[in-house]
Amino acid sequence: MGLACRFLAYLGTRTGQAPRQLRCQTVAMADMGNPKTVLHHYLQETRDALVWKLDGLSERDARLPRTPTGNNLLGVLKHCLNVEAGYFGPTFGRQFPAPGELVPMEAYAQDPQADWYAQEDETRDGLIDLYRRVWVFADQTIEELPLEAPGRVPWWRPGRQEVTLQRIIVHVIYDLARHAGHADIMREQHDKAIGWEQENSNVPDEYDWPAYVARLTALADRFR
Repeated sequence: MGLACRFLAYLGTRTGQAPRQLRCQTVAMADMGNPKTVLHHYLQETRDALVWKLDGLSERDARLPRTPTGNNLLGVLKHCLNVEAGYFGPTFGRQFPAPGELVPMEAYAQDPQADWYAQEDETRDGLIDLYRRVWVFADQTIEELPLEAPGRVPWWRPGRQEVTLQRIIVHVIYDLARHAGHADIMREQHDKAIGWEQENSNVPDEYDWPAYVARLTALADRFR
């Protein structure tokens, strides 16, 4: 996604457009022979999924814990934006322009879960807006540096801190993709909304899901 397209997406958040209208980063398949382009493409696909899973939710529903360990959809997004700001920022000698909007490292000493929930003065739309600005910041790192560019992750264990841009992009995709999967399940639990992406659910249409679940349950029960 070029800087111009990302700016238009960010501008849309300032003009009141719904997040679902702002997806414009998909690259032409002809460009997918470039290793950086491929990595960047799948990184953005995962970002889009995280934002989409919040589409249409109220503040309460976005924040509501949905697992015994407090997982919640807005908290997942807040965690991921802080992940990106860190890995594509200080790792490569850069600082997000508005560091006060991120969770400071010292906050984790007081609460290890500090980036996993929205504070009372944070909103769903505000955090989505912040994440889009983090995308712009992170994408500048990706676009300006070669894949072999060296970096250093100060919060990793000594002896493992030296990295390359390629490793960090793969690491962040891995991290975000796991959390996008969490978001898939939490959103389905909330209102049965499912799907891989908005334009392509990747699940059968008009499928008899109750019958399917009953069949799988019967199969499982054979192993009692």
